[in-house]
Amino acid sequence: MRLTRRDFSRLAGAGALAAAAPSVFSPAIAQDKPLKIGIIAPRSGVVGTAGECGIRAVQWATERLNKSGGIAGRKIELAIEEETNPKDTIERFRRLILQEKVEAVHGLLSTGVSLGVAPVAEEEQALLVMWDGTTQDGVKEMMPNPRYVFRSTDNECEAVMGSLLAIKHFKGKFKKVAGINPDYSYGRNNWEAFRQILARYGVESEFVAEQWPKVGTMDLTSHIAALKASKPDLIFSSMLFADLPVFMKQGHAAGLFETDGRLVQVREDVGRHNALDKLIGSRARARELPLWDRILMVSGRVSFEIVQKAAVAGVPIICAVSAPSDLAVRLAERLGVTLIGFLRGDGFNIYANDGRIDLRAFTR
Repeated sequence: MRLTRRDFSRLAGAGALAAAAPSVFSPAIAQDKPLKIGIIAPRSGVVGTAGECGIRAVQWATERLNKSGGIAGRKIELAIEEETNPKDTIERFRRLILQEKVEAVHGLLSTGVSLGVAPVAEEEQALLVMWDGTTQDGVKEMMPNPRYVFRSTDNECEAVMGSLLAIKHFKGKFKKVAGINPDYSYGRNNWEAFRQILARYGVESEFVAEQWPKVGTMDLTSHIAALKASKPDLIFSSMLFADLPVFMKQGHAAGLFETDGRLVQVREDVGRHNALDKLIGSRARARELPLWDRILMVSGRVSFEIVQKAAVAGVPIICAVSAPSDLAVRLAERLGVTLIGFLRGDGFNIYANDGRIDLRAFTR
């Protein structure tokens, strides 16, 4: 029995894995023969985290399905191989099909690997369901009419569509746009799709910076510096591997709160000084300076420049999640600003001018 793409789509809702194997429909052996599924995913390197998460998700689902009787009475059995470069991954794919006799293969994240493995799946007439491999180019150059290859996602448009929420929320509040994306087809196509979305919805924007770190680059210092220098209002990024948390840690926020803890305003940027500048600037435009009755909360460390800017704006209390510098402490003492660091959960340290804080509330 051979399934066309239309047949597969129709059966997917009722159990795609079961539909993939002809023997599933034979009750005589359904209870005896396991449903063997091959998994190919990266387990090391910059993509390793995403691959391991996918493998754990499949193992979790397999355990739950098997406890409830499997699929059509057949228990699922997994055969896991590692996704690396196209050549080695193709060999592992053939081994799963020809030696392990799996009835379908799931996995693959890399666009390059996907474009290499997909034609082999067609050649072997083996069902391949790719987790990712998302690219506008897809597999059309290699296979005009694929019959055995499917993807769980369409292309970059699906990834970029989430940005529409940000555009809808912040429309009219940003003008300068910068991008930082991985330097290969996925990142470049994401950036182009995002730009087209802005144009399609009539969002007037000035593109002030494009940064293209190589996949696997963990030192993003120069890229972050370039983004800071461009002073964007909005940053678009399609980074998704081990470099993403590195980049996210470079992001900062500054928020203003009322004395009862209610949030008044927050601004974000790749630099904590830029975030504070945006925050104070927004209050200046609203003609709310000086900020005598507000509390400032910043991410990261507190430098003496942050104390200086806050004091000029009239902020009496500065809080941070990390420690202040020695210069910041001395300046806060001199300017009469209350300085609090390591504000996390129920704990904090007061470094200067504790008279504004009623410590009795924390000892009851």
